[in-house]
This record gives sequence, structure tokens and C-alpha cells, in this order.
Amino acid sequence: MRLRQIQNTPVAVTELGFGASVIGNLYRVTPADDATAAVDAAWDAGIRYFDTAPHYGLGLSELRLGAALRHRPRDEYVISSKVGRLLVPNEEPHGVDTEGFVVRDDLRRQWDFSRDGVLRSIEDTLERTGLDRLDIVYLHDPDDHWQQAAEEAMPTLAELRDQGVIGAIGAGMNQSAMLARFLRETAADIVMLAGRYTLLDQSALDDVLPAAQEHGKSVVAVGVFNSGLLSRDRPAEGMKYDYQDAPPELVARALAIAEVCATHGTTLPAAAMAFPHTHPSIINVTLGMRTPEQVGRNVELHDQHIPDGLWDDLRAQGLIRSDVPAERGRGRE
Repeated sequence: MRLRQIQNTPVAVTELGFGASVIGNLYRVTPADDATAAVDAAWDAGIRYFDTAPHYGLGLSELRLGAALRHRPRDEYVISSKVGRLLVPNEEPHGVDTEGFVVRDDLRRQWDFSRDGVLRSIEDTLERTGLDRLDIVYLHDPDDHWQQAAEEAMPTLAELRDQGVIGAIGAGMNQSAMLARFLRETAADIVMLAGRYTLLDQSALDDVLPAAQEHGKSVVAVGVFNSGLLSRDRPAEGMKYDYQDAPPELVARALAIAEVCATHGTTLPAAAMAFPHTHPSIINVTLGMRTPEQVGRNVELHDQHIPDGLWDDLRAQGLIRSDVPAERGRGRE
């Protein structure tokens, strides 16, 4: 699988990444054996970038991912985690986590983008994963914490990067405007952009993608299916868009895009995975993968050839923005 370099860093990631939120029991229980088998299947398919966070399953994702990777050659893969939510004892547990993960709530999340919070979070992540280092560290959803995140957390990460402890640093969010600020105003090397450069939403062309190009920085795209609406060949009513029921007009637009995909001999989900790579600053698409079967499907979709004429037709029909770049980014084997 092709590698793409995070600009101005020693870190290179495969174009397809393994998102480990789902093996932290996101929305439903994932048996431990399935989680391990999914990571093994990703490895066998050539995926070498794995992303996790303390938030995912109150540490369960980090525990499982670390255990699954621990016997792999450490220099052969890239792992990222996140800071900003410390896990602390929960004084008032209710039995089950209330933030989407089917796990016991003996711990709770505590926002903390301070220097001490960042250092403690990284130390805790290394303990949970059992690994000796993290390759990429992101600030996780700092939407309401810009000042502390920009003035304390990012400089702390920059120190660790400059010391060679971390290979690359950045931020991950569901919005693009603040990510653009991180690229322009801080030492961030890379941002993880959720859902804002997809077949249905190209708003990142207004801020984060120009910032990445201007400053020679890189972008990882996640949420490329927009919570599900782009995940099937034929979208239908009742599917989700940005975690809510998709409005009828978006379902109709997704169907129209699917029809154009069919005329080019491809499918909507394959196009949705390929689309972010139309922009040269986007070096990776990371997807949640719960089972070996999901890994296999995602790799198959990733490997499909998408003709450049598809993007031309979508632009011509007004189904994607006219300023979407015309050529796919190129990696190296």
C-alpha cells in the first residue's frame, strides 16, 4: 500500500488508515477476538497507520490496539493517539458510559489541554498501549478550548517533537475553520479533518485545505462517509448524515452522485473513499474497522480504480464544487 509523507516530518503513513474507535465498543460491543482479528487483517492487507484515543471506550481502544500491535516490528507502523481528555476515576458511575461506547463507566473524561495534562495523557496512553512511543499526537476536539490548546498544549507537543519523542503533531476536529487556525498559527504538522471534505461537503476548500497548502502541512481525512449516507451503493431514507437522519435533499444528492458513479463503472462508497485524495494536501483516509470483513471491504474499495472523468462529470453537473482539484494526489510505494 502506498505511503504518503507528512510534510516536513520523518513520518509517512499508508494512504488507508485503521480507525480504532469502533474496537473501543463504539455503539455496540465488539468481542476482543474480533478486534484483534481486525487489526491482524489490516496488517495483512498492508495498512500501517493506526489511530486511537483515550476517549474511545474510556481507554479500551488503546488497550486493544496496543495488545494487537505489540508483537509487530515497531519501526514498520505508525500509531497516533490524542490528548485533551484525561481519564480519571468516576465518583458517580451509572454502570455504562454515556458518550456512545458500550463500556463500564468506572472512569470519566476530564478536559485538560494544560502542559501537565498533555504529558500525563501521553504517559497514560503509553501505559495502556504498552508501546514505547507515539508517532503522531493530535489535540482531540479542542473546539471550546482554543486558548489553552494553542498556547499550552501545542507548544508542549512541539517540544516533544523537537526532542524526537514524537514524530508529528496536530489537531483533530469535526470543523475545518479552527483546524485552519492550528495550521496557520501553531506548530501543527498535520490535522485530522472529520467530514468536511467529502462528496457531500467540500467546505474545507474555504479554509483548512488552502492553509495546508500555503504552509506546507498535511491532512488526514476521516468521516468520509458522512456518518453513513455515502457508505452504500444506493443511499436510502433513514440513513445518517453527520450523526443525524439525513435530510431528503441530501439523500437525493447522494443518489444522483451514485448514478454518475455507476456510469463510470464504480460505486458511491469507492468514490467517497477516493475523493479526499483529489486534494494534494490530503495524504490519508482513515476508516473505522470493526471486523476482518470490514477491513477486507474497505481495502477492496480503496483499491478500486476511479477514473478522473468521474470528478469532471460531478463538477459539470454541479454535484461537487467547481474548485475541487482535478488530479489525484500521488504517493510512493
